[in-house]
Amino acid sequence: MSQVLWHAHAGKLWDRFALGVRRQLASAAGLAQSDFTAHARLSFARVAEYQRRGAVHIHAVVRLDGPAGPDDEAPSWATVDRLTEAVRTAARRVTAMTPYSPAVGELALSWGAQIDVRPIRTNDGGPDDDAVAAYVAKYVTKGASETGAGLDHRISSTDEIDAAAVGPHVRTLMRTSWRLGGLPEYAPLRLRDWAHTLGYRGHILTKSRAYSTTYAALRAQRAEHAGHTDRPGTVTDAYWRYVGSGHSPAGTLIAFGIATDATTNRETIRDEALRTTGGAIGAQ
Repeated sequence: MSQVLWHAHAGKLWDRFALGVRRQLASAAGLAQSDFTAHARLSFARVAEYQRRGAVHIHAVVRLDGPAGPDDEAPSWATVDRLTEAVRTAARRVTAMTPYSPAVGELALSWGAQIDVRPIRTNDGGPDDDAVAAYVAKYVTKGASETGAGLDHRISSTDEIDAAAVGPHVRTLMRTSWRLGGLPEYAPLRLRDWAHTLGYRGHILTKSRAYSTTYAALRAQRAEHAGHTDRPGTVTDAYWRYVGSGHSPAGTLIAFGIATDATTNRETIRDEALRTTGGAIGAQ
């Protein structure tokens, strides 16, 4: 029950965590809270990973820039150690309360005890970059249906839950979401609408606006490219310059993990199917 309610409040926990990091940084730098944005900007890319038992874990790349964004140099006080301490403190302190329910009570939700903060250096190269990026890459996003921890479509009845191709534990979480969703005090959480994702209502992959380009900017560039025609007299300079190849350490979070986690995920689903059916694989 608490797992489903935690999923439903994960977005609120994250928002309060991000606010807490900004407050911790401002305090450490001797700034008023209202002055923080005039000196620095906190950006992030966040992924939500479904564990084998259906629990959502949050993993993020957090970056501190100057007030104008990634092209603006961060202030001198914005060190890795200071950002690390702000992340740890905010994660430890943030809480969110569930609505009071006569059947459940009022629960205080927080992040788990496991928090691992690693620096990602993009301007120095070397094995440390590769090691950190590979570590973070293990936590690439996996959707609910891809891990056997839910479905990729909404359900409309308990009969669909009973017929779902999921394990007993995940089925119990889906039923719990449906049952809690019928309580009027939890109506704003829309738990029945999100029973297929075990109560989790957030996006699998999110980022702050300044972390990288926006969808609006990409659409504008695509429209400009599609509608572009060369004018008479246009001179085309066919000069090419090699810029680079491969992924940045943060980009490795998605690229490298897809292959390794896909293999692990197939094995997990196979093992779950064998336990459910009582089958076995043998060799002669």
